[in-house]
Formats: sequence, structure tokens, C-alpha cells
Amino acid sequence: MGELDDPVVVDFPLRGEWAAATTPAHRIPSHGTDMLGQRYAFDFVRIDDRSGFHMHPAGTLRSYLIGGRTRDCYGWGQPIHAAFDGEVLTAVDGVPERPWLHVARELALVAKNAVTFDPSKGVASVAGNHVVMRTGETFALYAHLAPTTVAVRRGETVRAGDVIGRVGHTGNSTAPHLHFQLMDAADPLEAKGIPCAFAEYVAERDGRWEQVERGIPRRRERIRSVA
Repeated sequence: MGELDDPVVVDFPLRGEWAAATTPAHRIPSHGTDMLGQRYAFDFVRIDDRSGFHMHPAGTLRSYLIGGRTRDCYGWGQPIHAAFDGEVLTAVDGVPERPWLHVARELALVAKNAVTFDPSKGVASVAGNHVVMRTGETFALYAHLAPTTVAVRRGETVRAGDVIGRVGHTGNSTAPHLHFQLMDAADPLEAKGIPCAFAEYVAERDGRWEQVERGIPRRRERIRSVA
């Protein structure tokens, strides 16, 4: 049996059209490490219709040489929804966001932070503003939320679909996106990743949009929520 054959199934935590920049459907560990419960983690971004993988209106050359406003990225500020009914265990806000997105700089910072990560500084140094929720023995981490947008509090009970925050560019982030993962413990410093699938969405495959149930998005596959 493969590692992804018996995933925990949850609702897709975003609305509209997105793409999986990082997914366990492409490789495991999806982020190249088992640290912080990331073995089966996803990174979801919003892109436009140009060929390639453009998250910002600026062209590729300008993105690397000059950059652009973080808030102009297509995914920035989009609502993040609870993927299941559950209890909020952690809700961190107040981590600042870099207002100007410069691709080369962001990549360099992420590489540096990955090497120099100090667990004593806490998860927020890499996850940025984030929320951890629990249902039974399954825990979900939503990371890199925009400052002042975390909409839930520790101890609060939320329903699937409730808005818990908005997509941002805080912590160890190369561009505004949602980092989402399931874990077997509340603290990412101690947790192991859990395979995850999404109950229902549509995916663009071979030029057509197909209904997918209990699916794991492929790398760079365009997907749409059905909620």
C-alpha cells in the first residue's frame, strides 16, 4: 500500500481557482523534509492564464529584477476556510509581512531560514501568522496568513467553511500562498505529517475540467473549489 492510499479526507480550505505549487502527489516529503510535520504538506497559490506559473501581474524578468507589491499577488488576502469542524488550538497573529515581493530575495531568504531555523524561536519564525485546529486525533496547520487577518481565537469551536484568516506572505514564504498540512499532534515541532485528500473539487486535465472526489491535487494542476 502506498503512503497516500488511505488519507484523511477534509474540505478544500480555499474558494475559487488555485494551483498546488507543492504537493505530496509530486514527491514525499513534499517540502523535502519531515521537520515540522511537513511530510504531506501543500502550498496553494493563485495564478493567471499566462503560460508558466505567474502569481503576480509583473512579468518574469521584472519579478526577478524589480519585484512588485505583495498585495498585488493574485492570492493575497483571499479568505481561508476551516477544512473541518473543530477546535482552534493555536491562533498566532502580529507577524509582519514584507510589502514588496522580490522573487530572488524571497528565494534566498527561504533558503537561509531553512538552514538557520532555531526551534527555540517557535514555529512562527517559519510559519508566520498561523492557525492550528483539531478534530479528534487529526490536527491541521494553516500557515503564512496576512497580518491582522486571523479571525479565530484559541479555544474557539468553528464549523467547516468558516473563515479563519486570509492568505498572506509571512514567515518563510516566497510569495503569498496557503501552506496547509495535517499532523498527528498540535505542536509542529513534535508532530508527524498525516496524508491528506480533499473531499471534492474540480481539476483542469487535458484542457477539460473534471470532478474529483477524495483527491490529492497534482503539482501545478489548476483546481477549483465547489463550495
